[in-house]
Order: sequence, then structure tokens, then C-alpha cells
Amino acid sequence: MLLNLPIEILIILIPILVFSLCFHEFAHGYIAYRLGDMTASRNGRLTLNPLVHLDPIGSIMLLFVGFGWAKPVPVNPNNFKNPSPDMMKVAIAGPVSNLLLAFIGGLFIRISNLIVIEPFIFQSIYLFVHINIALAIFNLIPIEPLDGSKIFNPLIYKINPELSLKLELYGPKVLLFIILLGIITGFSIIWIIINPFIKFFTFLFAGL
Repeated sequence: MLLNLPIEILIILIPILVFSLCFHEFAHGYIAYRLGDMTASRNGRLTLNPLVHLDPIGSIMLLFVGFGWAKPVPVNPNNFKNPSPDMMKVAIAGPVSNLLLAFIGGLFIRISNLIVIEPFIFQSIYLFVHINIALAIFNLIPIEPLDGSKIFNPLIYKINPELSLKLELYGPKVLLFIILLGIITGFSIIWIIINPFIKFFTFLFAGL
């Protein structure tokens, strides 16, 4: 639960989470727009304004449970010239946008090794890098409704159609169960899966 964290950490953490989630959704909408779908634009989603992107329930969950979400950007694949590959591009834009932010933050950390900066600033940048990498890796899990389902499931379908259909049908329930299990027991299967990737990209971008 984020509300259990010290106030000085919350002051850093909440704005980072809000910005990172909004940038993620903006990236989906922008790539869809560039590929010919104006749905996000017509719905006012091509902006970084958090009031447009944040989901009320997702925001409350974020504060009280430590897990939350933003409102998915509306996309109409029928407006794409190549619906399947273009939809994959739109889906991957979210995680890539978070990795881009993490890369930029990592550059600042590497620069900070050459100069003296305030510990508060260093901690803020580190959290920025860590959170954006975590968001990117988490969203690449190939389970509905995460971005990874739209990126990898078409490939999985070609190899194992039955598995792909099961992931699409039961994925949301499985994902919710795993998240709730981690919250209740403190044993997070998702964290075990994504943590090695988070460590790798943190070292790659920031040298930490």
C-alpha cells in the first residue's frame, strides 16, 4: 500500500507514477494516430494531462493496494492499413515509451556520478528509472489486458492456437488472481518473473 510509505517517498513516487502511466497511454494514442487511426485524437487522449488518462478506480487501487492502472486509449484497428501488425506497433509503443523514459533517467544518473547532486534528486531519478522499467516489463507479459497480449499472442497463435485462445479467455482472471495472491500473501509471482529484467535494464541504463 503506497499510503503506508513515508511522506517524503510519496511526494516523489506519486507524481512519477502518474506521469509514467500517462506517457504510456499517450504513446499508444500517438502511434495509432501516426498509423491512421484518429480515435484517440477525437477522444482527447493525445495529451499528457493526467485528468484525461487516469482511471478513478485504478488511481484508488494504486494508493491503497499498490497496484493500479490508467484508462486504456481507444484504438480502432479497422482504421489501419495493416490491422494486425499495426496493432502490435501500437501495443508495443507503451512499454517502449517507458523504457525510453528510463533510458533518459539513466543518463542523468550516470552524469550524477561525475558531479555532486542532492540525495533527494538522486533518489527521485532512481525511482523514475526503476518505475518506468517495471511498468514496461510488467506490460510485456502476454496476458490480457496487458500490452504483451497484443504483441505476442498473434505469434503464439501461429504456434499454438489453443494456448493463445486460453490466454485471451482466462488471462484477465489469472492476472487478477496472481496480483491478489501477491497482495494477500506477500509472495509475488509477477515480481519473481519481472525482477531479473528490471535489474538488467537498471544496470544497462544507469549502471546500478
